[in-house]
Amino acid sequence: MAVLGIITCEILELEFAQLLTDDSDVGCINVLQDSHSARLIELLKARGLSNLRCLPHPHAFTSEPGESLELLIRVLALGLHRNRRVLRHALNRSAQALAPHIDALLLGYGQCGGAVDDARSLLDLDIPLFQPMDGDRPMDDCVALCLGGRERYYDEQRKIAGTYFLTPGWSNHWRQMMDSHSGEVSQPGLKRLLADYERGLLLQSPALPNDELQQHGNEFSRMTGLRLETECGTMKPLTMAWDAAKTAVRSMSAEPASGGMG
Repeated sequence: MAVLGIITCEILELEFAQLLTDDSDVGCINVLQDSHSARLIELLKARGLSNLRCLPHPHAFTSEPGESLELLIRVLALGLHRNRRVLRHALNRSAQALAPHIDALLLGYGQCGGAVDDARSLLDLDIPLFQPMDGDRPMDDCVALCLGGRERYYDEQRKIAGTYFLTPGWSNHWRQMMDSHSGEVSQPGLKRLLADYERGLLLQSPALPNDELQQHGNEFSRMTGLRLETECGTMKPLTMAWDAAKTAVRSMSAEPASGGMG
């Protein structure tokens, strides 16, 4: 059985839950269980997936016999991009732990401030590696990914420089990003932190129902005093990377093929 590894940030847990729920090609879904993967596991269970296994560590993984695509997933903490060294170390350590068990790796990351602009050199893997791409370069970050690319990202910033982007994941986790220790900040503290911002921009996506996204946005607006606007987002870049990784893995022979970033 072919095994695709996935390393992603908590911020994209909703998008990956949507991809995995909608894809009949997927056999067993193995998720490394910890506090960072708890929400993804909860989402998959809530959608009634019977092919989910929660593992304590990569060494507990054993491939199931059969022809279906199998997944081995590591979810990393949000906010690691604040420190390039920390994010690079976490990605490298996770990739090396997964590598003996997988045939290819999909990264649920963009460049993240330049930390992951050359993932192949960073991770030093001899298996095919895939990232959501913007032309011939990885996406700038998760916001650009959900907007469909850097041009649209820049367009929105040119419209209003003081824009706080609320992707589905950011709408869930913005409190934690404001205060990584407690996940709670005071209303006056929020307004000081966002003093140079004018609007919160909700990015609608299949990953989260619009009414739930709107509820999160309304709470953000109430707490911060920023006006709220809405634009259509997309899952297309992530879906394209997902499809490319699946195609590569499923076409592999018994001998691992050398591949490139898709």
